[in-house]
Amino acid sequence: MEPHFELNEITKKLPKHLHKFVVRQPYEEYTAQNQAVWRYVMRMNVDYLGKVAHSSYVNGLEKTGISVENIPEMEGMNRILKEIGWAAVSVDGFIPPNAFMEFQAYNVLVIASDMRTIDHIAYTPAPDIIHEAAGHAPIIANPEYSEYLRRFGEIGSKAISSAKDYEMYEAIRLLSILKENPNSTQKEIDEAQEKVEWLQDNMGEMSEMAQIRNLHWWTVEYGLIGELNDPKIYGAGLLSSIGESKWCMQDEVKKVPYSIEAANVSFDITKPQPQLFVTPDFAYLSLVLNEFANTMALRTGGLKGVEKLIDSKNLGTVELSTGIQISGIFTNVIEDKKGKVAYIQTTGPTALANRDKELIGHGISYHAEGFGSPVGKLKGINLPIEDMSPRDLKAYGIYEGEEMTLEFESGVVVKGRAITGTRDLRGKILIISLKDCTVTYQDQVLFRPEWGIYDMAIGKELVSAYSGPADVDSFEDIGKVSETKTDKIIYSDLQKKLYNLYEEVRDIREKNKVTEDKIISIFNVLKTEFSQDWLLVLELYELALNKRYLVKEELRDYLEKLKSNKSYSTLIENGLHLLS
Repeated sequence: MEPHFELNEITKKLPKHLHKFVVRQPYEEYTAQNQAVWRYVMRMNVDYLGKVAHSSYVNGLEKTGISVENIPEMEGMNRILKEIGWAAVSVDGFIPPNAFMEFQAYNVLVIASDMRTIDHIAYTPAPDIIHEAAGHAPIIANPEYSEYLRRFGEIGSKAISSAKDYEMYEAIRLLSILKENPNSTQKEIDEAQEKVEWLQDNMGEMSEMAQIRNLHWWTVEYGLIGELNDPKIYGAGLLSSIGESKWCMQDEVKKVPYSIEAANVSFDITKPQPQLFVTPDFAYLSLVLNEFANTMALRTGGLKGVEKLIDSKNLGTVELSTGIQISGIFTNVIEDKKGKVAYIQTTGPTALANRDKELIGHGISYHAEGFGSPVGKLKGINLPIEDMSPRDLKAYGIYEGEEMTLEFESGVVVKGRAITGTRDLRGKILIISLKDCTVTYQDQVLFRPEWGIYDMAIGKELVSAYSGPADVDSFEDIGKVSETKTDKIIYSDLQKKLYNLYEEVRDIREKNKVTEDKIISIFNVLKTEFSQDWLLVLELYELALNKRYLVKEELRDYLEKLKSNKSYSTLIENGLHLLS
């Protein structure tokens, strides 16, 4: 099936299961007021962030082709991003954390296609194109940070979630959608907020995904860099918020040296952050990431790793010491007397792989009902099966056509007739297949002869456990798209009339067809019909100021009066300061 988005050198490498999260950017749905909001925020950012952001930011804006004047189009961004080895795709709001990280691992930025409303011009609780395009994209022009981001995605996509993580993701997604939609009722917002708060208080032990999301938040989203008492901004959440980019520099916001401890510090995505972490440089970010990766089941494996997968109730993979990888939904693990894995069990479609490639004949159609295998060494034999030469295997009665009884140190017993073995390219045995096979552990029967051929994975220990499949092509559909969709805002006739005025001002500015009569005409309509709108008055004042029209004084006085409304007095003041 043809993808529904533009493919280029970067995006064509994306696995097909990620395609479903990509949506068409609804560029024609952006109103002229949306464009004005973009222009206001970007002009503020370039003016202010040039002083407080990491030096990569302003240079990165130019390198990534992001215009101050217009909301970027994905196709245009991609033509320029490919020069630095990245691409961008449009998505609908928040997507599941594992999917988000996996896009990043393929050097693809996911950009929420929505645009914040004027009511949330300084800070939005929902991901939007200002946050993603103007926040994330410029910093990836820095090669060291770019590699950190890619590596973070690679490791983060393997983090194991708890069953409650997805519930929290859905709750936060709904709350952010409701808060950004001006048509939402306060009751809807309050109920969604209560659900998020309840989940925050009842998540139980923090999962790997929760921890790595914390690290992502305190670096990629809300990171500061440099000296603790004089840091610079590099986090996209700060770079895209004209409110928080100023607030975060105040003494009221606590600055903490960045370390692995940030993994245990949670955050509230809907509120400004009371504390921030400062990394000395971008290289240090990668050191902490590697330190955290060393604590993950991805690198530690073992009993705890399998237990994390069972708790997640989601597709995951374990790898044994031979390199054989078992991907499926893990439902059971037997622990031996030494606290090690004795037996692993999946339920439902399972695939076996080696070096991230599915083994021929061992896909989900063959292992449709699940898979189970002992792990460990044979009792009384120091040499693990995986290290046995053909001569050793024959000496211990492990060869084709031979009836055999294999008793493992754990107490698992496998009885049956060997019919074949599967080896890797180096000749190391990965699987022994048996017929007429019975597998038992104490008084439990784990496999019966009538169930068919028993494929026993070989490995003396379980060295890795992680989220997702070993081979991304083994499973038809990985992850799911949220059923909660971003609301399409319905505009009244009066709002549409206002947006037409914004379009008119935008048009005369871009075509340089400004006249004083036209400014006065639009200004009169605003005064009588849209007395609360401040942004378009500011744009009219900018035009009048540039042309030195007399009406500029009246426009300035009008803006000073509007400043009495505390909800946008600072916004007007900042706009006037920029024009002065």
